[in-house]
Amino acid sequence: MRDHCHELNSLFNMKTYAICPVSTDTIDENLARLNGGFTFLTLVIFWFTQSTIPVAFLLADFILRATGNGKYSPITLMSRTVLSVLPLHEKTINAGPKLFAARLGAFFALLITTFLLTGFTQTAVVISGVLGFFSFLESAFNFCVACEIYPFLYKFLYKDK
Repeated sequence: MRDHCHELNSLFNMKTYAICPVSTDTIDENLARLNGGFTFLTLVIFWFTQSTIPVAFLLADFILRATGNGKYSPITLMSRTVLSVLPLHEKTINAGPKLFAARLGAFFALLITTFLLTGFTQTAVVISGVLGFFSFLESAFNFCVACEIYPFLYKFLYKDK
């Protein structure tokens, strides 16, 4: 298990409490990967239908996860159901970076929904492609883009003066 907080604090010579989103919670890495897969599949449905419904569903789901209410997230519930029948061992990781990723996902879903509702369908499709790519990376390769960019964003916004 990678300890992003320790590695990044060493890299940027920052205080431990300052670099990672404050979280005493943990999450199963397999759950996060399945969430990414279900997010990607929902976006595939959007790409084929151009319907607002899959994107509105994602927006609501990401808001639940981004506000710490992931236990009510339909995608998380589906992922937990799938995990209950798969013979996978739990891989516990810090939930903080995944919380930041959910917040970015909510932002992307809000942008997509807004562009769809205002008639900018092609822009919505392009932005959904970015979110889909990020979700695919999480699901297929266990690579969380938001988890990787957070420390650099933090350093830019909150560096010690």
